[in-house]
Amino acid sequence: MIELETDPPQRVDGRAARAERTRAAIVAAHLALIDAGDLRPTGERIAERAGVSLRTLWSNFKDMETLFAATGRRVGERQAALWRRVSPELPLTGRVAAFCDQRARLLEVLAPAARASALREPFSPQLRRNREAAVARVRQEIEAVFGPELTHAGAGRGQLLDALAVACTWAAWSMMRDAMGLDVDAARAVMARTVGALLVDAIAAGLR
Repeated sequence: MIELETDPPQRVDGRAARAERTRAAIVAAHLALIDAGDLRPTGERIAERAGVSLRTLWSNFKDMETLFAATGRRVGERQAALWRRVSPELPLTGRVAAFCDQRARLLEVLAPAARASALREPFSPQLRRNREAAVARVRQEIEAVFGPELTHAGAGRGQLLDALAVACTWAAWSMMRDAMGLDVDAARAVMARTVGALLVDAIAAGLR
């Protein structure tokens, strides 16, 4: 019987760790360029920023779509590190304030990546999947924080959830920050006013 030579486990583990560090450096370089205002960084610029060859970049990520997937996960990790649970036991006004304060912080973290994605999303299935996942997370949080008010809406629950999601996701935030020129405090106040009005209207409708 011929025994095949194999790499020792520690050598395999070392290679895997180096490969993971390389992929992390490439993702970090991609985000750093976007954060600096380069909203459509090329593979050449990403590789240069990461300190790797272009060949190394494409041996770790077969195309931009796989890089977009990894970068989307890293942006999600950034947001998750800032996320704090909003207690559903708080009074409605307290929940609205806490929820909108948090959404404002998370959307500001998301902003550079979201602006970059908007340029390429029409041509990128992965970026569309990233956006869909982000919207789904917001809807889940709305359901967790405002469950009683959604229940009050009865048959209008789905429409209320849709309206709240529209008010709290990137499209609305971009409208306020980029198109209307509102600062963070003003945009947060508009979001809170919109969310509060939608929820109070749902409660009133449930009492009629």
